[in-house]
Parts: sequence; structure tokens; C-alpha cells
Amino acid sequence: MSESVSRRRVLFAVAAAPLAVACTTEPPPPPPPDPLSALAAQARADAALAKTLTAVPAAAEIARARETHATLLQAEVDRERPPLSSTAPPAPTTPPTPPDPLAALRTSLDESVRDASAAVTSLPAYRAGLVGSVAAGCASLREVLA
Repeated sequence: MSESVSRRRVLFAVAAAPLAVACTTEPPPPPPPDPLSALAAQARADAALAKTLTAVPAAAEIARARETHATLLQAEVDRERPPLSSTAPPAPTTPPTPPDPLAALRTSLDESVRDASAAVTSLPAYRAGLVGSVAAGCASLREVLA
């Protein structure tokens, strides 16, 4: 008696093949952190620090500008890599106020310009435009404090 391949066996083999491959391959590594995430966090920290400078007339405008930067950067991060959950991220904790908040804000804006400028070279054009605008905005905000 010769054994022929039945249609059922062929269908089973075809259906089982992807399952066997899926069980034996390694999952892809997670993507590296989005560089814009760090820039958004830095913008939120700058805004929080600027809000503490009630005696500086331009501080409120600086806080609004940095909050806008944070919102735009976070929107791009979320567009590129949609969040896994629909819950909002936890509210950032307020860092302790430095002894000289005005000097700390100047330094932080300088760092923001430097970090954003460094990130521009490794980004695609559509993201580089946003980050370049943030760097230019931070440089102008820094000049307001000079």
C-alpha cells in the first residue's frame, strides 16, 4: 500500500510552518530612545524653572515658550512612536530650586541650544527643522536673559 500525501497533511504543514518560525526567532530589540524625548523633558524642566522666577519680567514668556517647545517635541515623539497605553504620562516632578535660579535657567537654555543643535545632524529633515527651530528659540530666549 503506497502512502500518498493528503490535502489535510499539506494544509497542516503550511499552517504550522509560520508558527514554527515564530517560536524559534528572537524578537527584535526595542528601538533606541527617541532623542526628541530628552529634548522635550529638558523643555519641561526649563519651563518649570522659569515659572519660579517671578521677579524676572521675561520669565513668564520664557516659560510659555519652553512649554510650547515641550508640547511640539512630545507630539513628534508620539507621532513617530505612538504610546503603548492611552493613559497620560505621569506629571513631572518639580526639581529643587537652585540657589541662583536665573543663572541656572541661563545655563539650562545654553545646554538646550547645544543639545538640540547636536541632535539636528542625526535627524531626518522633517524632524531636524523642528529641532533647529527649538535650538534657535532657546538661543533667543537666552539672549532675553542676558
